[in-house]
Amino acid sequence: MTWRALRMAALLVVAVSTAGCTSFSYYAQAAHGQFSLLAQARPFDDWIADPNAKPGLKTKLQTVREIRRFAVDELGLPDNGSYKTYAQLDRPFVLWNVVAAPELSLKAHQWCFPVAGCVDYRGYYSQQAAQAYGAQLQQQGYDVQVVGVPAYSTLGWFNDPVISTFINYPDGELARLIFHELAHQTVYACDDTPFNEGFAVAVEEIGVDRWLAARHDDKLIEAYRRFDARKQDFLALLDKYRDKLEANYDSDAPDDAKRERKQQIFGELRAEYAQMKAQRWDGYAGYDRWFAMPLSNAHLALVGAYHDLVPAFKALFAQSSGFPDFYAKVKQLAQMDKAARHIALGDPLPAGEPGRRQRDRKTERTPL
Repeated sequence: MTWRALRMAALLVVAVSTAGCTSFSYYAQAAHGQFSLLAQARPFDDWIADPNAKPGLKTKLQTVREIRRFAVDELGLPDNGSYKTYAQLDRPFVLWNVVAAPELSLKAHQWCFPVAGCVDYRGYYSQQAAQAYGAQLQQQGYDVQVVGVPAYSTLGWFNDPVISTFINYPDGELARLIFHELAHQTVYACDDTPFNEGFAVAVEEIGVDRWLAARHDDKLIEAYRRFDARKQDFLALLDKYRDKLEANYDSDAPDDAKRERKQQIFGELRAEYAQMKAQRWDGYAGYDRWFAMPLSNAHLALVGAYHDLVPAFKALFAQSSGFPDFYAKVKQLAQMDKAARHIALGDPLPAGEPGRRQRDRKTERTPL
């Protein structure tokens, strides 16, 4: 365990020991989940030499090695111990995030933590625990989504492993995910989810384009282009209905009328998704899981946080001499006041706003 890992462990112990009963339980499960994950991780060479490991897994680990080397050599991403070990889990996701928003707003509820600062979700290593907490929030009147997470970054505090929850992704999507998570280890601004995610998505998209070009594999490129085209269709669909919902919530209509219109809008979203799936995607069902539960504001609360600032970061990259220069500029932005950094990126949001469209409201925060 490195000095960073030791320091992080100490911070977790402090957080657990100084928290109240509810906080103690939460931080305890977080610490146990993180250290359990690290304990299950073994170096790639161990898995490749293991006669009981499946050949398909060994091939994927070799692919990750190539992706990892490309990330360092061509994208200037951290050359550390992350994504050089593999953990086989007995669950479909590494953790589950609880996302919440008020009944008549797309403002994401926030939770504040040591080190990571304030973020728009709260993670659990147990699906049951996440659902129980989500139920508590629903009783308080929030719209809630509990969503499975295949991977996350510890921001360089630990050597993040490759996990069974995403190892079987197609190669292009696997590269995209690894570039994204390594970007979080490169630059991170506390309390600014749109900045952090916009930067990481920009790095993943620029990185995957270069990685695909270097592979010279027409079949792989075509498969990823189809994946990306569907993703862009899906995001455009969500943006359209975010606008409709925000117009509804910002209107002068009575709350009962807003509630009724809200349900109509979500019904229209489902219908248009089904039409797009049948007519544009030839029945591709990769986003069906997103629609599996009743739709709510929580489903749309984080969409802008991941994508609204991507064009600004890509424009900044185009003005840079290369990745080192780009990262240096982003680090300078991260050191600025939140409002100032958003203005510098051409996003005139006041500090605390979760998305570009919500310009005159404050984000709710819970210090735990």
